[in-house]
Formats: sequence, structure tokens, C-alpha cells
Amino acid sequence: MSCALDELPGLADAPTTSGTVSRYREGDWSTALDELAEEVPVALEYNGVSHAVMMATPADLEQFALGFSLSEGIIPSVADFYGAEVQPGAAGVTVHIEIGAAAFAGLKERRRNMAGRTGCGLCGVDSLAQVFRPLPRLAASRVPSAAAIRAALLSAKALQPMNGVTGAIHAALWCGADGLPRMAFEDVGRHNALDKLIGGLARSQLALDGGFALITSRASVEMVQKAALCGIGVLVAMSAPTGLAVRVARQCGMTLVAFARGERFTVYTSQSEYTE
Repeated sequence: MSCALDELPGLADAPTTSGTVSRYREGDWSTALDELAEEVPVALEYNGVSHAVMMATPADLEQFALGFSLSEGIIPSVADFYGAEVQPGAAGVTVHIEIGAAAFAGLKERRRNMAGRTGCGLCGVDSLAQVFRPLPRLAASRVPSAAAIRAALLSAKALQPMNGVTGAIHAALWCGADGLPRMAFEDVGRHNALDKLIGGLARSQLALDGGFALITSRASVEMVQKAALCGIGVLVAMSAPTGLAVRVARQCGMTLVAFARGERFTVYTSQSEYTE
């Protein structure tokens, strides 16, 4: 038995929604109001051509479009990004993106028509040969001080309002050398959150020297590749890295820190010694 599309509930236009739930705890039932994270299909169109469909949080989609374009190598620089128009619809959100002619010509050579899960790591990859993209050799970056990482972690929770009420949202933050966050973005997809941060950084033109990106998820190879391709030299993850992510980070000269929780963290790769 199938469920026709017109029988399904409508898509949300807000990043969270609330509903009544029944909770069981230690032998007792109660009724409560619960907040849920929303996700919607987001179609990315480049110069009028459908390119990818992602599941994402319906917020900060212009930054997402720019960051995705940069981190996936669709455009070489923000100068090739002419603008993005967000158009909500009954079946999802379409982001109409305009890019330069040369970038669009390169894009058309890449075979791509993908419906993604919540966030997508290897977007548009249709062969194993495309998994590992050429990455720049990053400038040497120091490991953030323990005080800076501690400050970032202490500040992160307050900058995740959607996750605070849903418990289902990832975040990516840009922190200065002092650890204080300069900007933060949330999304149900960890890759999407990082893309939004990359887009926000590109728009703000913040200097990346001395700062670091903090992600609330694990550090997988796709996250390392996205960050490196956009010049982020220091990536701090709250969860674990994968072995492949560590090897790729080492090859491109990225400082990779993981298991950043409370008063502890682990340095996996660095071009300089840790001198707290």
C-alpha cells in the first residue's frame, strides 16, 4: 500500500515545530509539548539547471548555497557567485543560484542529479575516482590553546538555540584565536551546517588566520575536505575523527583536533608542536 504525496503533511517553513507527545518516565506517563527539528527538500539550481536536492533545515539557505558552491568546488571563489534567490514551494524549497559562465561550464561537465539524505558528504560523486578531490596545501596553523577550546565549548551551547529545544541539530562555529565564536550556524545535516558556516565566512570576509572551526559532529573525511578546500586550517570536532580524515588532514597540512569535550581534547594532526 502506497501513500500518495497529497496525503502527506505539508512541509514546514520554520526550522522547528512543536507538538504534543506522551512521555513515559520511571513508571509514570505525562503529556508534554515537544519541539522538533524540521527538514525540507532543498533543490539547488545553477543558472536555471537543476543540480542537487538536499534535505536541510529551512534557515540560512543563501549562506548554504554559497558555502556548498565553494566547498564542492563548483565555484573557485566568491567572485563567481552572483547571487541566490530562495523560493519556497509546496514540495520544498528551490534556491536559484547564479554563477559565472566559466564555473557553469565546468559544472555542466560533472554528471549530477542526486536526491540526498539529510546532508550529503560525497555530493555529486558518481565514481570512486572523484572521491578524493585535489586540496590546497594549507598554511601552518598552531593548535588552539586549551583556554581557547574551552571558551569555544562554553559558548557553543548558547549559540545553538534550535538544538537546545530539539536535540537534533548540528552546528558549525567560527572562533577567533581567543576561542570566542564570531559566527554560528545550525542544520539537521552536519555537512550543511559546515557549508552554511563557509558561506557566512565568505560573505563576512573574516580573516581566517589564528581562528578555527568548531563542529559539534564527528570529523569525517568529507568535513575535512570541505574545510580544507575553503582554506580552513584548523578544525576542532566535538566527536571522533575517522582514520581517513586524519590521513587527509595530515596530507593537506590541516590541524585536526577531536573529542573536544569539557576539559579534554585530542590533537590528531598539526604542523607545529603544542605549546600551551
